[in-house]
Amino acid sequence: MESKIKVLFIAGELNPIAKVGGLADVIGTLPKSLARLNLDVRIVIPKYGIVDEKKYKLKKVAENIKVPFYNEFENINLFETPLPDTTIPVYLIDHLKYLGENGVYFEKDASSGGSNRECQRFTFFARSTLEIFNQLNWWPDIIHCHDWHVGIVPVLIKIRAKTKTEYKNINTLLTIHNLAYQGRYNANEVFKMLNLKQSDYPTLKEIYDENLIYLQQAILNADHLNTVSPTYAQEILTPEYGETLESSLQKRGGALAGILNGIDIDRFNPENDQEIIANYSYKDLSGKVRCKEDLQKTCGLKIDKKIPILGIVSRLTEQKGIDLIRGIADELMKENLQFILLGTGGEIHEKLAQEIVKIHPEKSYAKIAFDAHLAQQIYAGSDIFLMPSRFEPCGLGQMISMRYGTIPVVRATGGLKDTVQDYNPETEEGDGFVFENYDRNEFLAAVKRALALYQTPEKWYKVVRRIMQKDFSWENSAKKYLELYKKILNK
Repeated sequence: MESKIKVLFIAGELNPIAKVGGLADVIGTLPKSLARLNLDVRIVIPKYGIVDEKKYKLKKVAENIKVPFYNEFENINLFETPLPDTTIPVYLIDHLKYLGENGVYFEKDASSGGSNRECQRFTFFARSTLEIFNQLNWWPDIIHCHDWHVGIVPVLIKIRAKTKTEYKNINTLLTIHNLAYQGRYNANEVFKMLNLKQSDYPTLKEIYDENLIYLQQAILNADHLNTVSPTYAQEILTPEYGETLESSLQKRGGALAGILNGIDIDRFNPENDQEIIANYSYKDLSGKVRCKEDLQKTCGLKIDKKIPILGIVSRLTEQKGIDLIRGIADELMKENLQFILLGTGGEIHEKLAQEIVKIHPEKSYAKIAFDAHLAQQIYAGSDIFLMPSRFEPCGLGQMISMRYGTIPVVRATGGLKDTVQDYNPETEEGDGFVFENYDRNEFLAAVKRALALYQTPEKWYKVVRRIMQKDFSWENSAKKYLELYKKILNK
């Protein structure tokens, strides 16, 4: 009988135990689909202060494990809990000083790297993961590293393999969820933490402005790399999208793949979603009409099922094209439509969103907050979903919106290009409305094409029913990851 492939996910976030962004959703859902493919998949994260120990029933499985750090030894404890609704083990590394204070990040916008405290936290976490295998009597075939947080792990595995034979059989895979988030830290400080010298491993000489870039170290040292969509995998090899790391990625081009993310189709299901006022399916859309009226009521807008609603659920950042949305808003508001936005982000982009409502209060609504309930209302109650991203590694919003029969308008970049086929009025094929360049006029033209189709209900609802039947489940992605794991092990 063929033994199971053993895979350890190492990540800084995990839904629902410690969630900040979309990374957490991937770590919380992909392992479920991999386990159904008969893999022995496990997850390790830090035991943050925000982890609800009573809710997740943490069990201590090891204690006083020694971890060298700053030329001393720190003691960690190891806890275990199953990923909710599964038997997949989640390990949480417990160390109050470096891992236990605060939430996932110390600063509001530290997901891209942040302060020296972030550096200490994730460097200590990465170093600690190497010490748990003996305690568990379980050695992974593949360590699946996610984003910059654990970018130093492939380097540490290679250094450890020089003197410890059991580490020689561990392979590493890096998944790049967003190349803009890199983890740039002072190299000398990192060397002190890890008791390393610049000469200990060749890539440690890749230093820019005295900084060691964790994501770059993973790119140069992981056995294989992938991004979260095929198009983004090609885009990041260019200066336009490479975020200054394109030369490092080009060196590893032969080891780079693109695997599209999925969505949790059980959670995002209009047929049984408890967050919306009425359930519906592609066979019976009457519930969607009720959801639209409920959304209009919630947002204080005129209740009229004939008025198209343009919805946005997004982080409010430069990446997400908020400046383009503001740029076309005044022109758009001349049309008979309503505009609803939900999100938080940088102050300048929050102000851009609020300006639209200030100028057009009778036709628009914006909530600057994180509100999961309202998000579901927007996905279900809107007619058109806007995602004019400057770049988009994968994007989940467009897939969720299609699941709820809300037609997306997107820019042809990254995962948006891979998931949305532009509507062709002659053949009546397509999933949404796509524009090529990051340009307000092209974006406006795409939205107006959508509004024009909305005026022909028979054709509009044909598209709505079609997109609701698309398969964005994790099952397809998991099969591709399994193929990639086998490729790494057979190399």
